[in-house]
Amino acid sequence: MSATTSTNEVAVHSHCESQHLRARVGAVVIGRNEGERLFKCLQSLMDSLDKVVYVDSGSTDGSCGLAESLGVDVLQLDLSIPFTAARARNEGFEKLLERHPDIAFVQMVDGDCIVADDWLRTATETIEADPGLAIVCGQRREIYPNATPYNHLCHMEWSGEPGDIEACGGDAMIRVEAFLQAEGYNSSFIAGEEPEMCVRLKSKGWRIHRTSDDMTWHDAAMTDFSQWWKRARRAGHAFAEGHATHGSTTAFRQREVRSIVFWGGAIPMVAIAAVIPTLGGSVVIALLGYVRMYLKIRRHRIGQGNTPKAASLYARFTLLGKLPQLMGVLQYYKNRCFRTKSRLIEYK
Repeated sequence: MSATTSTNEVAVHSHCESQHLRARVGAVVIGRNEGERLFKCLQSLMDSLDKVVYVDSGSTDGSCGLAESLGVDVLQLDLSIPFTAARARNEGFEKLLERHPDIAFVQMVDGDCIVADDWLRTATETIEADPGLAIVCGQRREIYPNATPYNHLCHMEWSGEPGDIEACGGDAMIRVEAFLQAEGYNSSFIAGEEPEMCVRLKSKGWRIHRTSDDMTWHDAAMTDFSQWWKRARRAGHAFAEGHATHGSTTAFRQREVRSIVFWGGAIPMVAIAAVIPTLGGSVVIALLGYVRMYLKIRRHRIGQGNTPKAASLYARFTLLGKLPQLMGVLQYYKNRCFRTKSRLIEYK
């Protein structure tokens, strides 16, 4: 076989792969006022796909016009209805399927993320090879992990071992059949809608899988402590709502909620209440408990390959985060008690 023949065969194979991908896969991007990040996000998708829907939730920076100029279908949400990321993804999925009913898989992407080279091909091959997979995700990375301590915390949080997992995040490739069977995301969730849907998918026999491949590059853009605090509070709300929704049938989010209540609420309250009878001994015991937990988390992160400095950062903020997370838990149960809808907790 000549070199020319071999080169031609490779080119034909690559073309066939590209055509297959374009025929089988679409994408839904959600965002608001993402600016340059949205441009990079859409470009990273349209290098491989031509079936892309951008769902906008009230941008004022020209995001919709930008997306349209790139040839992307744009859906502007009716803002008279409470907005959630879950609702945006559901409506984007519906529009995508309405326009392209023959697609088999949908890549969900947040507008502040860039899709990694070859991810769409890798994800498609992985999910097509295993009919039991509802979702395939890869590794989400931070673009600027060292810009701020808060970005670095996100970078460590995104890392995950490959294999079958309990839940995915916002960026993931989803099988259309499975999504329809689960009836999509729960639009009432203000956060944590992806793990909640995964619980329902798994109850129907589907599996969630993570590969070791780079999937997306994320820009957290967290520059101050208040942003991190709001993000932690939102996480607490998500844990509480997830546990309240499925806690009677599964242990979903039980461990997280118990840890938040114990470290963020019970220990401080008991320590303060017992200050006088114990002559301050209760505060000392509580502090020793926090130190012990700090060292345990730090050792665990070092065991996962983090540097001692990074592990210390993660351990400090994990413990500190119990307080805003507790506020999120309490916010959820307060709203549930008074039958009021939770408002979005946004950190940027």
